[in-house]
Amino acid sequence: MQRRTLLVALACAAATLASAPASAQGWPDNRPVRILVPAPAGSSLDVLARAIGEKLKDRAGATVVVENKPGAGGALATSEVVKAAPDGHTLLLGFNGPLATTPLIQKVPYDVAKDLAPVIITSSQPNVLAIHAALPIRTVADLVAWAKANPGKLNFASVGNGSSSHLNAELLKSMAGIEAVHVPFNGSPPAVLSTVQGDTQMIFAVMQPLQAQVQAGKLRAIAVTTPKRFPLLPDLPAIAESYPGFEALAWNGLVAPAATPRPVIQKINAEVGAILKLPDIVQKMNGFGFDLVGGSPEDFAKLMASETERWVPVVRRLGLKAE
Repeated sequence: MQRRTLLVALACAAATLASAPASAQGWPDNRPVRILVPAPAGSSLDVLARAIGEKLKDRAGATVVVENKPGAGGALATSEVVKAAPDGHTLLLGFNGPLATTPLIQKVPYDVAKDLAPVIITSSQPNVLAIHAALPIRTVADLVAWAKANPGKLNFASVGNGSSSHLNAELLKSMAGIEAVHVPFNGSPPAVLSTVQGDTQMIFAVMQPLQAQVQAGKLRAIAVTTPKRFPLLPDLPAIAESYPGFEALAWNGLVAPAATPRPVIQKINAEVGAILKLPDIVQKMNGFGFDLVGGSPEDFAKLMASETERWVPVVRRLGLKAE
């Protein structure tokens, strides 16, 4: 009887040991990998997700489905991923808003630190300050002078409440002593369109959704939010050249449900990390102003925590709340 018990125990232990690496070896299985994007089709996040998804399909032999779920400052898609099975088949390509700053200004049905597992930082880049081209504004100084000379006429679009697009404008308003009305949208395409049409007069966004409109002369890019000029956009001055201390980045990365096994997280990290180094991906994304990053899950966890901590005093000082 004791021998039988011992054999059963050894068999269970062997099964446990065998199943640990299998959880990673079995990813992806015959089910699709879903990448949820908390932004609409055509947004910078969507472009990046589809580029990664196409390469992941080839490398991992998986069907990769990119699903656009904008809304609630990114919280809608994030909430769905939090509730998904923790098996690596449902991922979120998130950004500053839902992963760091949106929870600071509105209630969200998840806790970033407890409910999500960081996988990898995909990119980090500045927001670009762009102006409706019909306005006589070519520099940050021009913008500030125009806003002060035309009270009540400056409206700014953002890609959502709590996004870096939103907070960058609020920070500039505070530092420059100007007033502007916030008009939030669900993603960059409608926000950019609003500024092109002149319904709003300025926008902070990453370069990709602005690029065609800037080239067409419908928008004018005047500055970037990095502390110094950004190497991929060298002709644009930093706002910090006019307002020292102004610094903000737009970043994004993949996260999974919190209980996703560590071996699966590591395998996805390795696959996507390799994709971010592919010459064709680097060239394509650099052309849109993306600075591809990579790194470990721990690097991403530190970024999310530090960004949240950095914006807490700004949000409190400005008294920001969801609109």
